[in-house]
This record gives sequence, structure tokens and C-alpha cells, in this order.
Amino acid sequence: MSRFLKQLFAVVVIAGLSASAIYVTSGEQPSKSAGGGGRGKRGGGDGPVSVVVATAKTADVAVYLDGVGTVRARNTVTVRPQVDGRILSIDFKEGQDVKKGDVLARLDPSTYKAQLDQVDARKKLSEVQLDNAKRDLARMTRLTTNVIAEKTVDTQKAQVAQLEAQIKADEAAIANAQAFLNYTTIVAPIDGRTGIRLADAGNLVRASDAGIVVITEVRPISVTFTLPQQQLQQVNAAFTKGPLKAEALDNANRTVADTGTLLVVDNLVDSQTGTVRLKADFPNANLQLWPGQFVNVRLLVDTLRQVVTVPAPAVQRGPSGPFVYVLQGEATVALKPVTLGQSTDTEAIIAKGVAAGEKVVTSGFGRLSDGAGVTATVAGDAKPAEPAGKPAEVGATPAADSRPGEARADDGRGKGEGKRSGRRKDANAANPAVTPQ
Repeated sequence: MSRFLKQLFAVVVIAGLSASAIYVTSGEQPSKSAGGGGRGKRGGGDGPVSVVVATAKTADVAVYLDGVGTVRARNTVTVRPQVDGRILSIDFKEGQDVKKGDVLARLDPSTYKAQLDQVDARKKLSEVQLDNAKRDLARMTRLTTNVIAEKTVDTQKAQVAQLEAQIKADEAAIANAQAFLNYTTIVAPIDGRTGIRLADAGNLVRASDAGIVVITEVRPISVTFTLPQQQLQQVNAAFTKGPLKAEALDNANRTVADTGTLLVVDNLVDSQTGTVRLKADFPNANLQLWPGQFVNVRLLVDTLRQVVTVPAPAVQRGPSGPFVYVLQGEATVALKPVTLGQSTDTEAIIAKGVAAGEKVVTSGFGRLSDGAGVTATVAGDAKPAEPAGKPAEVGATPAADSRPGEARADDGRGKGEGKRSGRRKDANAANPAVTPQ
């Protein structure tokens, strides 16, 4: 019985201690929540946001159309022998720049030299016969018709004419034989660069063979690229006013490899792709471009004079359209809807909404709203770790969290990181119409 009473007493004591713990915990929680909420509001919800600003300015802006193209040699020639023969020598080096008329190879000329000598000898024989026939005709014409019949004189005249024609045929045969003999010396037909040799000295080659070498013209060089058919009218309108400048860019689309001129717009649109082909020529003085290479091409079609521009990251987009945050005074920003013109990767043209000289926010959009207080840093004076040209990302930790004021407030409480996260959520919830780019 006493054991039962002891067990019952122990159960009552444990139950009492548990109830006390629950009471104490539930009683302290509201006070802690209230205190934390108050501190969060004072520390960040109403504090200034650190932003980077840049000044809107007027400038001339070039309008480019971008395409992707392939580099092509202006002329490509496969050098083939025009006669059969054995290669005596190869007179070029692979990859050598050659001029038109430079000797590339020599074939054995013995056979063709003999043929030339043969037709030359035949011509000399005909010339001797012609001289003799002309002298006979001269003697016959001096005699009277009573001595020599008229038919004999006519026959002699025909003989002279026949020999004259034979000499002309011999001259043609000589020219033909000379041409074949000349073909044994193979020369470059164009200016260009030689490729890998296709035949070696000592080999027997024929006119039907693959060839000896391929020469490509690389200075200047051409680029064939495509543009959407929607831009065709804009290109043609600009092309009628004068030559258009084309720029070939590297794979990163940052560095201009070479600058050339638009040569031709193709006379038809590809119905399958909805694109039109264009061709531009480039000097290629330093061999920046190479046949077969893929390059990015941009075509200058217009230049907008004295328009208002802002850095591209300054333009944000919401349900009502594009807008920017404009610095008001020194410590607040105002949301202004804007009308955009043509834009590039680095700058946007503002047709309406912002005037030159106004300062627009380019970085630190995470907790911004219309009328928010800010601490502004001019672009270029910001820290390297916080580039002004990079737009804020959705969900990214804003640079404003590193403000000295917030840092001091968090040091006093010891839980700054958690409260900053809460303040970010409150700020985003208070401004749902803004979609940071």
C-alpha cells in the first residue's frame, strides 16, 4: 500500500512540473514575439536602402542589327594540271601567300616541246613551197596567153592560195602546241594563300586528277550572314542611302574582329526559315577572319541623334510596363513609368518619362518601392564587389544589407541575419507590383 502511495505521489509531482514548464513557456512567448517585431521594424523595414545611381544623358546612339554568319573566301581555286605529265618540281610551300602568275609546279615538257618543233617545221616547209609557187606564178603572168594556157595560170594561182591557207593552219597548230608546252609550267591563277599540297614531285598527273593545291583568297574576305525577314525593309531603306558598315565580332560578342562594308542583299527570302542572306566584304588585313569560321555580325543601319539614354539595368518591368526609379533630392526615390526606344545590352533609350540629368537607380532594387528612403552611391564610386551595371536578381540578397547603420543595430541584438531576412520578406510583400529584372 505504501509503495502505491509513493508511485502516486511521484506521478503528481511530475505532472505539476510539466504544467509549470508549459505555463512558463506560453507566458514568455508573446513577450518575445512582441519585442522581436518591434526591433525588426526599427532596424530595417523603415531604414534607407543602399542603391547605386547613374545620370541619364543625351548621346548619339548607333542602331545595329545582329546576325550570325560564315566566313567565305572571295575566290577559291583548285589548281589542276591542264596536260598529262610527270611533276619535275613543286615550287611553293604549304600555307604560302602567292601572287597571280607565280610558278607553283613544273611538269616534264619533253613531249610537248617535240610537238611544237614538229608543227614549226611543217610551217617552214609550207613557207618554202609558197615562195616557189609565187615565183612560178610571177613568171607565168609575164608571158603572153599565146605561150601559156589561161587554165595553167589559174591553177598556179590556186596553188599559191592553198599554200597560204596551209601556213595559217600551221600557225594555229604552233599556237596550240605552244599552249600545251606552257601548261607544263603551272602558275597561280589568283592572289591568295596555298593550302595543303595534294601531289608530290615525281608523280604522274593527269588533267582529270584532283589537283595539286587549293588557293583561297583571304585578303579581302567575305562573310555571308542572315537576318530575319522583318528587318529586310529597314536594311533596304538604309542601303539605298549609301554603303552600310558591317562589323564582325568574336565568339564572345564583345571585340570587333574587323570592319567591312555590306556588299549585297540576296534577291529572295528563304521561305523555310523566314530569313534573308546578306554578304559583306572585310579587308582582313591581319587575317582575323578565316574561311569556314562562324562569326557574329552586326550591321549599322541608323544613328539616333541626341536621345536620352540610361544604363540598361536601370529599366525594370512590372505589370504596367517598364519603369525606372528616379532619385528625388538626396534621400528618396520615385517610380516613373517610361516609354522605351531601341535598346542595347548596355544602354536603353528613353523616349518619354526621364529627362537628361536625372539620376536613376541601377542596382539595389530588392527592397525599393515608390517613395522609399535610400542611401545613394554614384555609379563608378561603388565598391568593386557591387558593380553598378549588373541588374538585381529576384531573390538575391540586396547590397543594402551591408549598411553600417544596420550592421550596428544587429551587433546590439546578436541576431541581425535572421531579422534582415524577415525585413526583406516584409518589403517584398509591401510592393507586389514591382518585378526586378
